Amino acid sequence: MSKDTGTQSSTQHTPADVKDANRARFELELEFVQSLANPFYLHSLAQQNILEQPTFINFLKYLLYFKEKDYARFIHYPHSLHHLELLQHPKFRSAMKNSEFLRDYHQKQFDHWRTWRDPAYSSSVRNAAKAKDENLTTNEMQLDHKNV
Repeated sequence: MSKDTGTQSSTQHTPADVKDANRARFELELEFVQSLANPFYLHSLAQQNILEQPTFINFLKYLLYFKEKDYARFIHYPHSLHHLELLQHPKFRSAMKNSEFLRDYHQKQFDHWRTWRDPAYSSSVRNAAKAKDENLTTNEMQLDHKNV
């Protein structure tokens, strides 16, 4: 007579084990998504051709769930969600290989951080845009009068 040796112990998971595993996976994915806020990290991934791998592109698509309200609330670096969205496009993934693009893109990101809460900057940008629109309209009218 042989006794059963109980092989089930290694395959059964308690709800607490599953919850812990899900939490660990979520934290790992959250950390990765937040690392996408760094353009230099994106450049590094592009230089290593990681951004061109189909499995990685699928992973980036999967991570879009972080844009949903229930998950976005955990994000500390909002640029990470913007970059996650941009990484869905092959042109952006390809452009990240270019050091000059990286430099310009990083400068734009820095300028945004520097000015996004500055009401003086916001109003000056609006006024400049309005003046540009008015100037274009004036120039168009002058051209129309010359053509008459």
